[in-house]
Amino acid sequence: MTPKKIAAFAIGPISGALLGLISLPTITWFFSQEDVGRMAMLQVTIGFSTLLFSLGLDQAYVREFHEVTDKPSLLKRALLPGLILLTTTLLVLLMFGGTLANWLFEIPEWHLSLLASTALLAAFLSRFLSLVLRMNEQGLAYSMSQLLPKLLLLAVIGTYVVIGAEKSLTNLVIANAAALAFVCIVFAYNTRREWLASMTASLDFQHLKHMLRFGLPLILGGIAFWGLTAIDKMFLRTLASFEELGLYSVAVSFAAAATILQSVFSTIWAPTVYKWASKGEGLENVHKVSRYILALVVLAFCLAGLLSWVVTFVLPPKYDAVRWIVVSCLGFPLLYTLSETTVVGIGISKRTGFAMLAAISGFAINLVGNWLLIPHFGAAGAAVSTCISFWVFFVLRTEFSIYLWKSMPRLLLYSFTLVCVSGAAVFTLWGDSLKGLMAAYWVLLLCASGFAFKDEVRDLFAFLKNFKFDDVRHGS
Repeated sequence: MTPKKIAAFAIGPISGALLGLISLPTITWFFSQEDVGRMAMLQVTIGFSTLLFSLGLDQAYVREFHEVTDKPSLLKRALLPGLILLTTTLLVLLMFGGTLANWLFEIPEWHLSLLASTALLAAFLSRFLSLVLRMNEQGLAYSMSQLLPKLLLLAVIGTYVVIGAEKSLTNLVIANAAALAFVCIVFAYNTRREWLASMTASLDFQHLKHMLRFGLPLILGGIAFWGLTAIDKMFLRTLASFEELGLYSVAVSFAAAATILQSVFSTIWAPTVYKWASKGEGLENVHKVSRYILALVVLAFCLAGLLSWVVTFVLPPKYDAVRWIVVSCLGFPLLYTLSETTVVGIGISKRTGFAMLAAISGFAINLVGNWLLIPHFGAAGAAVSTCISFWVFFVLRTEFSIYLWKSMPRLLLYSFTLVCVSGAAVFTLWGDSLKGLMAAYWVLLLCASGFAFKDEVRDLFAFLKNFKFDDVRHGS
């Protein structure tokens, strides 16, 4: 992938994360902590429905894309089964009035159920349409489709503030549902050739069965991964309160700045590594890439530990604990990104059951961790439990990939990530009373990583020194 295409794919995640850091303080200042927590439940449900109803066919689409010639037909086979199931399920739920809203928000209002259904359907469609742009390497269109909903959400929230609109849950759900619907429309416009062609394409049931054999094991794994990332919020709602859930969701949102790395890398990495596999070349670069990502992961943990106090300047006083919680919340995006570099053997071998086993194991650990920690530490306990479970998830994905494919050096991978996760856990639970010691810890770790990754740092400086912006403009 050329520098020009990489830059195009990077615009969306980077700009989206920056806009998120602007809109988030606005929401916390003008909406109640309970409603912020309720919105977290909507996000959890969106993630669950997208994973469940995709039937693993989104992953099958990515895996098969470079191996088939009829791309519109492939899209139809991937999208149609889940779309029918999701639409039917939502229609049935809406027949029961405010049941869906009661499950999500403990407010049984039919209009909230309708808004939530709109958000769920739009998010599902956007998932598949975004894959079309991603696999066709249409980076700018992909980035704009990610950026525009954040702009719309910010515009709607800003309008509420200017006109003095009621700071209600309904208005907050409207803003989020409108943003998701808008991005779906933009995706549909940008991929109109593919999905219009897919409407008249034949539906090859034999190939669909082949895709389902690849994707169905991912349903269980997908649910387990959803649990790995969302069970903390479910436990907070059950064992704590919507206020604690709101505090935690704000910390997670700040940590989502790390999804810049996750989004950019995952968008570029999956198509690239599968293209290498289809041609039988380039796979020797996997270890080199993992070292670069590891260096970035350690750097992100250290900087977050040293600079987390900055968030207190943009949040109301009741969110002061976010400064300690946010570091452990980095575990999900950072360790997941790192695992994407080491898990390629599972994808190449098509042994997706091992991916499911890693997710289930991490989910089980997160269940136990949340059950033990949340009653004593609240949102901080949820953050630590999720961070630890993602470290286990990363280790298992790496070991399974090595078992199925080929060996790779991993002492540096495991040791540095373990030190980061351990430091993050102590920082989150007891950082308020260990401020000086924790600052020294992060500084020492930063220095140690600088020495361990001196070759990567040298390569980076050499690249920046020789980089020419003309290369980006011309895609050379």
